Amino acid sequence: MAMVGLFWVTPDAVYVGSPPTADGRSVRLTADGLEAADPDGSRRWTWEGLRSAVVEDVPTGSSSGRASKMLGSLVSAAVGAFLGEGPPEMTLRLTTEAGPERVTVHSAASGGYGADEAALSQELLTRFAAGTADPRVLEAWGREHGAEGTPKQSAREALLRRWAEA
Repeated sequence: MAMVGLFWVTPDAVYVGSPPTADGRSVRLTADGLEAADPDGSRRWTWEGLRSAVVEDVPTGSSSGRASKMLGSLVSAAVGAFLGEGPPEMTLRLTTEAGPERVTVHSAASGGYGADEAALSQELLTRFAAGTADPRVLEAWGREHGAEGTPKQSAREALLRRWAEA
């Protein structure tokens, strides 16, 4: 599993924020759109039906000590899932054909995300909703590299830029 910006990428799935929490809460990114799951059920939105997708309340941290914070994030996510404690919450605000939606998304970075990575991730979500970027590139990268772990910061930023162009 790998964290790239606001995305948690595995060989099998891509999530906005953290992987599923102990109560099953998650937001999965797919080629077709977004799928939100929580204890009360699930909801889905197609990319064609979304006007915008923005993650708010994103915790940000400085770039110093990012490697240790990243390791801490991975450990925190695993321990939190085991103990049933959730990571910090963010809000995914969607504008849909039917009106506004709000979805809780959990942070995968306990020490915060880098400002550039967060901004690049937001840009990528905007491009998915606009139909000018293809979410399948994240899924393909996950199948090939998702089990290798989280890349270094410069590589993550380069990936986000490349994905935005696909």
